[in-house]
Amino acid sequence: MSTHAPQAAQTVTLPTTLDEAVTALTAMPAAVPVAGGTDLMAAVNSGQLRPAALVGLGRISEIRGWQYQDGHALLGAGLTHARMGRPDFAALIPALAASARAAGPPQIRNAGTLGGNIATASPTGDALPVLAALEATLIIAGPNGARREIPVSHLLAGMEMLRAGELIGFVRVPLLHAPQVFLKATGRTGPGRAMASVALVLDPARRGVRCAVGAIAPMPLRPLDAEQWVGRLIDWDNNRTLVPEALNAFGEYVAAACIPDAAPEPDGSVQPLPPGVLHLRRTVAALARRALGRALS
Repeated sequence: MSTHAPQAAQTVTLPTTLDEAVTALTAMPAAVPVAGGTDLMAAVNSGQLRPAALVGLGRISEIRGWQYQDGHALLGAGLTHARMGRPDFAALIPALAASARAAGPPQIRNAGTLGGNIATASPTGDALPVLAALEATLIIAGPNGARREIPVSHLLAGMEMLRAGELIGFVRVPLLHAPQVFLKATGRTGPGRAMASVALVLDPARRGVRCAVGAIAPMPLRPLDAEQWVGRLIDWDNNRTLVPEALNAFGEYVAAACIPDAAPEPDGSVQPLPPGVLHLRRTVAALARRALGRALS
């Protein structure tokens, strides 16, 4: 906390159940929910946010673990990055564990939560492209014990929003029992904010590849045409083999889909992309190529 931090919130409520938290938020519409606070407190300390009240979620034990449910993992929104990075969780959802380990220094991983990563929806949130590639579903807790489910991609894209008094309670993730990879480029050595990230999962049951690119847009991007194209080229019956040329082409396909060329000018000419954008495109291509190569190896 800096010496210039704004005045603290007037009211702090510490519920012990999800429904109690929803009740508190319903009773205090101006209240802000807080779990790890890694993004919230940065906004408070910088003067960008002055919440009138806080609803702390740290004592709600029901959202701090996970369980199996009909071929899915039901993840509590209060899971920390540090907890998701452990070996037992990595055996369950490897790409999400990898993103959790890359989320930042230990103090961030120990405090930051899965639900906070989703609710904040920062473009550089490491868990977001993984959840998009896994096609995860959010279970939203509302007033009077109500629960509803929405695809995580709908919330990130702004197609559906949290309503007054609602909280992200759980994240439902399908267990694919197949290779998953998360890679990111930070532009510097060690953990840091991603300049680009790629999550890639194989879905042998549907003979498909799912890929999501993070950090380069306000929400994760799914290059669906590239996914379908490479899925048809993989020999699923022969150790999931793929010719090297197709591996390289996949990286370029993903990069071009996510960072397309500039639109033609009225005279038909096309302006080249700026050097910085070209570098970012090459980075995305390299990440996508490496991710698919590791998943198939």
